[in-house]
Amino acid sequence: MTYHPKSDFIRVMVERGFLADCTDLQGLDEAMSKGVVPTYIGYDATAASLHVGHLLNIMMLRWLQKTGHQPITLMGGGTTKVGDPSFRSEERPLLGPEQIDANIGGMQKVFARYLRYDDSPDGALMLNNAEWLDELNYLDFLRDIGRHFSVNRMLSFESVKSRLDREQSLSFLEFNYMILQAYDFLELNRRYGCRLQMGGSDQWGNIINGIDLTRRVLDQEIFGLTSPLLTTSDGKKMGKSQGGAVWLNGDMLSPYEFWQFWRNTTDADVGRFLKLYTELPVEECERLGALDGSEINYAKIRLANEVTTLLHGADAAAAAEATAREVFEKGGIGDDLPTLALSPDEIGEGISIVQLIVRSGLAKSGKEAKRLIADNGARIDDAPLTDAGLMLDAAAFASPVKLSAGKKRHALVTLAS
Repeated sequence: MTYHPKSDFIRVMVERGFLADCTDLQGLDEAMSKGVVPTYIGYDATAASLHVGHLLNIMMLRWLQKTGHQPITLMGGGTTKVGDPSFRSEERPLLGPEQIDANIGGMQKVFARYLRYDDSPDGALMLNNAEWLDELNYLDFLRDIGRHFSVNRMLSFESVKSRLDREQSLSFLEFNYMILQAYDFLELNRRYGCRLQMGGSDQWGNIINGIDLTRRVLDQEIFGLTSPLLTTSDGKKMGKSQGGAVWLNGDMLSPYEFWQFWRNTTDADVGRFLKLYTELPVEECERLGALDGSEINYAKIRLANEVTTLLHGADAAAAAEATAREVFEKGGIGDDLPTLALSPDEIGEGISIVQLIVRSGLAKSGKEAKRLIADNGARIDDAPLTDAGLMLDAAAFASPVKLSAGKKRHALVTLAS
């Protein structure tokens, strides 16, 4: 039987493909049709920027606010000190308080692009779980909270089981993480009336823990909802590119490179990605996704423009499209390409082409750059690059040098003035 949602939010989640599981879909739908439901997603501050893998859940928070509910972005200033063991093969490196705070500052810039933070009933809240976790008394916490957790049950969660099945060490520090995350839901409910936690489907066990704890301690009816873990149609984890993570902060990945990531979407993923990552009507997403032949390229450009506009603004999207057209259609250089500016001292008597390919971000190592050249995948000023021993002197940079890896990745090298 097909479920017909009463609330706008659940309808959007179902229609656009955001919904994987919900602890009580009808109960949550009922609650959302009656009034504002404060909802949180937690983000550990392990890097200075969020990446494309986070974007699905950020869009869920955006739709939540657009349908009249209150999003809570919970920064893991406390839990980052412990590290989430979920589906990892090894312990995360532990970060100090200064690095954690700096990372949170970088992540907040992205949230401000998607959510409205103000004092209205659906105004988003930016919170940090260090607010309550840093003040915990260990013995009180063990007595009041720890007694509600069954170790047998915690060992049965897939995220823990997968580590133990591979006989990989799981420290007591990491084992505590799921208790702390459950406690976050309890505190958010107690302090801010939060009634829903959302996350990727790999967080299901942690979300259930928080719901059970809050029901036992506060006797509150709360909910959990997860989104599918996205893979692209060729089976790769969403958000990974040849150059590494696709960062959302413009100072870590240029708007042009971000635009290009979406422009390179596989044909089979275009319709699905339009529904998840843009606000175009569902019918329009389906129409664009059904285009074939060369017409699908129009849909990919529309996808890239819509997603880039949400994050970096319409001007950045237009500049990226213009640069792409200049580079790909006209064989030009394009003003907005990622650029490496070299000083005369860095060039000296000459600089190797292999070093330039690595420093411009087109390869991760000299070995990878040499392989790119050997496989005929590298070009310089649109001409095939076949000599891995090529050296360029300062005169070569009288005008910008364009380097290419394959057909879709380009960078400029200029002489700093």
